[in-house]
Amino acid sequence: MIEDLRRTFSQFEPELMQEISSVAILEELPANTLLMDVGLPIRSMPLILSGNVKIFREDEDGRELFLYYIEGGEACALSLICSGRERISKIKAITMDQVRLLRIPIEKMDEWMQRYSSWYLFVLETYQFRLEGMLQTIDQIAFKNMDERLLNHLRVLSEAANSYVIEATHRSIAAELGTSREVISRLLKRLEHRGVISLSRNHIKIIDLFA
Repeated sequence: MIEDLRRTFSQFEPELMQEISSVAILEELPANTLLMDVGLPIRSMPLILSGNVKIFREDEDGRELFLYYIEGGEACALSLICSGRERISKIKAITMDQVRLLRIPIEKMDEWMQRYSSWYLFVLETYQFRLEGMLQTIDQIAFKNMDERLLNHLRVLSEAANSYVIEATHRSIAAELGTSREVISRLLKRLEHRGVISLSRNHIKIIDLFA
């Protein structure tokens, strides 16, 4: 575990790494594993070692609002906020592929903020980075048309997968963007005709997102 921390969270003090290794639980989870759900108590906070996790909200009808992805070397800003206050999750989190993570008892969050400067900076930087990302999401929803939002979302998916080939259905993309499958299918076809992407069953290959 120490080697995992040195490789992925090298900014942490050696003393903090030792304490993390003494209290954390290492887990390896397959894709489509539910990590957090709205309304459930948060008893631990995940530090992601590798893999990708999707963070989103969901309404009573099951419609999703995509917020962001977290990957190796990151933690969920919203779970940090929830764990420090009400300790009730406001979000859903699902693994997108195989994920390795460390579960940290939430009782340690405030304690480490006071004891370790690297943890304090990590939490603040996580808040700032995600706030900027969520403001961009709000801007996309408020000021961009669906064509532009779809292009931006394809960039996000490609970066999260670290690949030019995205594994996603039209329905899942529609849910993340808060629209219908028919709208997304039509727009994806339009992008394919422009030479921006190539479509196959449950896969989208990025050719040139700036075409």
